[in-house]
Amino acid sequence: MIGYTCVGTNDLPRATAFYDDLLALMGAKHFFESERGVGWGVAPDKPLFCVMKPFDGKAATVGNGTMVALTGKDTAQVDALYAKALALGGRDEGAPGLRGDDFYGAYFRDLDGNKLAAFCMVPRAK
Repeated sequence: MIGYTCVGTNDLPRATAFYDDLLALMGAKHFFESERGVGWGVAPDKPLFCVMKPFDGKAATVGNGTMVALTGKDTAQVDALYAKALALGGRDEGAPGLRGDDFYGAYFRDLDGNKLAAFCMVPRAK
């Protein structure tokens, strides 16, 4: 159902470098680039993740309660995305771990303060 997600930035080159390194862990590459933004994806028929300067020309701000979740293929990839985000200057919002019986997630903020999660579903403990 989701076609793409988009977060705002006030420094497109810095945000692009952050997401180039982070999303490379998922095999994502640039699907579009413009003077206002960049979109990454893994396949033309899969959702894109985009970072954009706001269309209205005003400063990008963080949405209170807004979060974009990246689907990891397994717990190792979730851990790697979280570690890479922090290594690139992102801020911790919740270390990787189980939340409930089968949801494994990690939370962080990018360089503009946008909140993201990386997660995967794991088999339920018996």
